[in-house]
Amino acid sequence: MDSLAIRQDLDCSLSARERARLLRRHALHCKYARAVELYADTDMALGKIAEECGVSVGGLGQYLRRYWRELVLRRNGMSAGEGDAHGVKIIQAGRQNALAHEKYKNAVAACDSLEYIDLNVSQVARKYGFDPTALANFMRVHYPDTLTRREEARRKLGINDNLWHGARPECVKQYAEAVELYRSTDMTVPEIADKCEVSESGLSQHLRFYHKDVLERKRLERKSAKEAGEKEFGRLLGNGRKYRPSAETEKKYAEALKLYKDTALTVKDIVRQTGVTAEGFRAYLHKWHRDLVLERLGVSGDVGANADLRGERRRVKTTAAKYAEAIDSLKRKPRPVAKVAAEFGFNPEVFRAYLRKHEPELALRHGRARMENGRSVSRAGMEKYSEAVRLYATTKESMRSIAARLGLVYKTVDNFVRRNCPDVTARHNELLRQAGDI
Repeated sequence: MDSLAIRQDLDCSLSARERARLLRRHALHCKYARAVELYADTDMALGKIAEECGVSVGGLGQYLRRYWRELVLRRNGMSAGEGDAHGVKIIQAGRQNALAHEKYKNAVAACDSLEYIDLNVSQVARKYGFDPTALANFMRVHYPDTLTRREEARRKLGINDNLWHGARPECVKQYAEAVELYRSTDMTVPEIADKCEVSESGLSQHLRFYHKDVLERKRLERKSAKEAGEKEFGRLLGNGRKYRPSAETEKKYAEALKLYKDTALTVKDIVRQTGVTAEGFRAYLHKWHRDLVLERLGVSGDVGANADLRGERRRVKTTAAKYAEAIDSLKRKPRPVAKVAAEFGFNPEVFRAYLRKHEPELALRHGRARMENGRSVSRAGMEKYSEAVRLYATTKESMRSIAARLGLVYKTVDNFVRRNCPDVTARHNELLRQAGDI
């Protein structure tokens, strides 16, 4: 069935993302269909199959292990039984593969038999049609005791092949520092090889051949780390690597991270300046520098890893920087909030809401209050003119005199009273009538 037919058969209730995901999966199955047939019906090697079908060996292997694991188990002489095939490990650390065991078992038995004691391992390998180095390496990893017994028996029988057996002194010396680092630190083999300037593959082989105790301890540590579940920055994981970004990733985002940490620039501005992708930088921040993200969002306290930070945020660093100058100006020179918002190009209502949330005292000072008569006036104006209003309502003194005595601008306070306090003007006039002044 082609992609068009599949697209037509998809349920219309599916979202665009779900439909796209199903179509991608269908295309993937079509890509490897011929390779799966060959893998199931023939004994061709995986590399040969990949070459014939024009796909990569790695991609084909990953596809088979994910979608056709039963076939992979069958090829390896294994069975899932009644359990889940994905729960069966095909290759376990420190243990031999079933196919490798089947391949070399007769040669290993010959090496462990006195019948072939007069032959060295290379001669036994050639007798059974194997590469001598491959058989020797297989036995060093999985049957070291057999090699030890064999060499001891040959020595007692006076059979000397004039070959060095075991780790050579120069190799021991060459890898001594690297082995000690691997034993005493959480550094990975590639990191140690780079630090000690030795071959990574050589160090890995040296550890497998002559330091199985160290590898076993590392396997137990990785197992414990995997079972712990909780990942901690810089600690060992179940795959033997430390939970931290790679050196390349750190280098890639170093400049962007510095700007994010030391400035109030938005992520959009930072990625525009540094040339990294916004999605990648956001993912990097949330995974490896969550503390900086929380700090910028003004979030304090314990926040779960899966929490929606948009609902948790308090004062965003970029927003605080945006309004900082306007707030400082309002504090130094009190005036209507709407006027300040207009001066700095802000939406008055948005600016007012920000003040109420993050500068409640300042908002209270510059907000509006309701007078006894029900009129809504600015709180600052009410506080400023409250004494003048009281005096005007309770005495016969003129507004001009009151304003001069209190150091107020006459026209301003007069307009405030006339506009917002008509009842005060009525009470003042009543006092004047009772005194016969009008």
